[in-house]
Amino acid sequence: MPYDQKLANRVRAVFQSDSNYTEQEMFGCTCFMIGRNIAVAVSGNGLMVRPGPINFPSAITLPHARLMDFTGSPTKGFVYVDSEGLITDTALTVWVERGAAYARSLPAK
Repeated sequence: MPYDQKLANRVRAVFQSDSNYTEQEMFGCTCFMIGRNIAVAVSGNGLMVRPGPINFPSAITLPHARLMDFTGSPTKGFVYVDSEGLITDTALTVWVERGAAYARSLPAK
């Protein structure tokens, strides 16, 4: 399934002031990375978020969030946020910052 280009552009706008972010297309998604660590990825019409092991349990319970599942089994450490949870720029920014905060905490690759 192709990813939502409009959503990818909205994510780019959130990262525009962060000179350390990069993008890479992989697995049919656009991945947004900090220090080559995935923070978030646009997949289909939703957002894959990597909140980190400490924040994962609370992130998965939030509205419109579920376990990320590419192949029929959960992708460890990732939450998928449906498009309904990303309607406002504020909601999108909160999710992107969850992933970015964790990516920033990791050593660069």
